[in-house]
Amino acid sequence: MKKDNFDIIIIGGSYSGLSAAMSLGRSLRQVLIIDSGLPCNRQTPHSHNFITLDGEKPAAISAKARLQLEFYKTVQFYNGLAVKALQTENGFEITTESGDLFTARKILFATGVKDLLPEIKGFSDCWGISVLHCPYCHGYEVKYEKTAIIANGEMGYEYAKLISNWTKDLRLCTNGKSTLTLEQTKSLEKHGISILEQEIESLEHNSGQIKQIIFKNQEKIDVKAIYARPPFEQHCHLPEALGCELNEQGLIKVDFMQKTTVPGIYASGDATTQMRSVAIAVSTGSFAGAVINKDLIEEDFD
Repeated sequence: MKKDNFDIIIIGGSYSGLSAAMSLGRSLRQVLIIDSGLPCNRQTPHSHNFITLDGEKPAAISAKARLQLEFYKTVQFYNGLAVKALQTENGFEITTESGDLFTARKILFATGVKDLLPEIKGFSDCWGISVLHCPYCHGYEVKYEKTAIIANGEMGYEYAKLISNWTKDLRLCTNGKSTLTLEQTKSLEKHGISILEQEIESLEHNSGQIKQIIFKNQEKIDVKAIYARPPFEQHCHLPEALGCELNEQGLIKVDFMQKTTVPGIYASGDATTQMRSVAIAVSTGSFAGAVINKDLIEEDFD
């Protein structure tokens, strides 16, 4: 099914994509947001560290933003999954899972990342609830509590230093033989952070609220919160299919203007930065929208 042409198609309708859409819609651009409705924080009960909306439910923030965007006749929504992208002489073509085809002069990917969770029983049930990623987003709510970190090596050492700002009742679980250096081990022990090398069997929890870590040797420790940074991959592989480069961390490579390595393609939000938060996603989306509008103006003035 052939659809009307747009100035810009935004793939990803969470915080960054919605923010970009507002900038562009208010700039009188014809905007289409394509979103499949699966944000990475859909299991997280509350969002924090975003002024005016601190403690709000993530879904409520998105719903309010979408309601406000519906005021702008320049912005349209499409509920579905983008599965194919082609560069054309006049811009880009996006095809959805349902076979609908849309065209636009520019594309913004605000598609986020997909966390690759470990195969530890109970981990996925607790992810975003009591197994946490970011202390700036959730650390205050579990301050001073019995806390564990699941990590190893350099990342485990740096993560432990960071989390020690929120609690001193802290253990580093390496889930196997420690790869920390002797100096790192001594540094953590000096600050009262014990290192547990036993492999983890499961997480005992109550509706996502962690109670205990159970190790394969059947030892257990009580905890109220766990921090972990599992590996991730891009939630959408269309940027790579179009030739956009990824950086060493697996994030979409963008310059300071949120431009990818392919002209006409932009990216914002979690797909582009290790600082994953609602506030930063909104910020980069808003900025990307202004940049895209300016680029369209410059093209039309040639």
